[in-house]
Order: sequence, then structure tokens, then C-alpha cells
Amino acid sequence: MARRLRFNGTGSGVTGCPSVHEDVDSGEVIVHGPPLTDAEDVAQLQHLSEGEVAVVVPRSLLVDWAPKEQTRQVRTIDLDEFHTLFETFEHTAWRLETRRRYASDESTDRWRQFTEAGHLDADWMEGSVVTWFAETVRSQTAQGKRFERVRIVDEPATTGQRYLFESAKWNIAQGEDIRQMRRADADRLRLPAEDFWLFDSRLIALLKFDDDDQLTHVDLITEPAEVVRCSMIRDAAWHHAVQWRDFMAEM
Repeated sequence: MARRLRFNGTGSGVTGCPSVHEDVDSGEVIVHGPPLTDAEDVAQLQHLSEGEVAVVVPRSLLVDWAPKEQTRQVRTIDLDEFHTLFETFEHTAWRLETRRRYASDESTDRWRQFTEAGHLDADWMEGSVVTWFAETVRSQTAQGKRFERVRIVDEPATTGQRYLFESAKWNIAQGEDIRQMRRADADRLRLPAEDFWLFDSRLIALLKFDDDDQLTHVDLITEPAEVVRCSMIRDAAWHHAVQWRDFMAEM
């Protein structure tokens, strides 16, 4: 079935090219204009797949005629697709961690070992997801990429937070930079009670939990205003957070 296209506007009053159309059913945007043909220019493009053609349009065309959404648009993904983000980011993966417990931790033998012995043995990382994440951190940081995390901590710390204190030293050994902040300081800075990863300062992975503290899905957000907001949260949290070793000494 043919699309129902609506002509939005053009950047040219003479030839009608380049122009913007909008699919009135799906909301997809179609842009046409002169193709980018110089081989050196095309070689600089990232993620240009076979059969795709790059076109050149003036910035004013998109500013003036591309549709503007009034509400934040998100794409919900499952946990398998979420895991691929850690393998495909280019520069930085940054996490804000605010919850008092994570139910998934409590279903493991590692949790049982910690609650019974008060510590974790060196083999605690043996397990599919934990081992995969450790290997991913080690591989990515070896390429110069950064894994960073700020954890908000209650006073006194919950059992779940103390479990994460204990496990953090192994994450740090793989190359992750983990820092802590007391909840009172987070409240003073007006940091939100949100758990999210920010990839390359352009993509937000907002973690969604149910009433039983189980991670259910992830919302991907690329809306520029939200990315800027989360980047500001990152900058404030990172500036005031305390490195893991110093925080543990204070504890």
C-alpha cells in the first residue's frame, strides 16, 4: 500500500529541491535533495548501509520544515537489546544508580554468600551476565573508552547497597570508575530518583522497574532536551561524588 505523504516545505523557491515530506500515518520523514557523490565525503559517513544514499540539505530546511514533536518520544527495548548498547557505544557509558535495592541481586548465590558471610569470595563473578559485563568493561576500557558510575547511598546503607559496595572492587579492577554520593547530598543537588545510562552524551537508556524492584524494560531516549538534562545531572553528580576507596574509608 502506498504511503500517504504530506508536503511540508522546500528550501528552494525555484527547483523545489531539497524538500521535506511527512508520512501522515507513521510520522516518518522523507527528505530528498542532491546526492552526496564525492568519494572522499562518502567515505567519512558512519553507518551508511548498502542501498542507502546520502543527500545534502541546508540546515534551515530541517529547522523550518521538519516536524517537531510536542512530547518526549521513547523506544522501549528488551534487556537483550539493552545489553548490546555496552558493546556498541563509542566513547563513554555513564550510570546514575539511585535505588535502595535491586531484586535481581537477591536471587543469586552471590547474594546468599554475602548475607551469610558479609563478604564475597574472588569467584563471585562466575555467572553468565556478571562475567559478560566484566569482560565487556575490560575490553572496552582497553580501547580507551570509559565506564563510569555514581551510586546514591542511604545513611545507613541498605543491605543491597552494602552488597554493591563489596562487589564494586571487582568492577573497578576491570576498568570501571565507580563513585558514591550520600542521598542527602543528592537531594541537596536536586538529583532525580532515576536510574539511567547515558551513552556518548547522546543516548539515554532509562531503566524501568516494577513495584518489586525488578528491572522490566528500558526506554531509549534521544530527544535533545532530555539528553542535555541528563548530561547536566552527570556533571553535577560526578563533580560531587566520592571515589569508592575514599568512601569506603569514611564508612
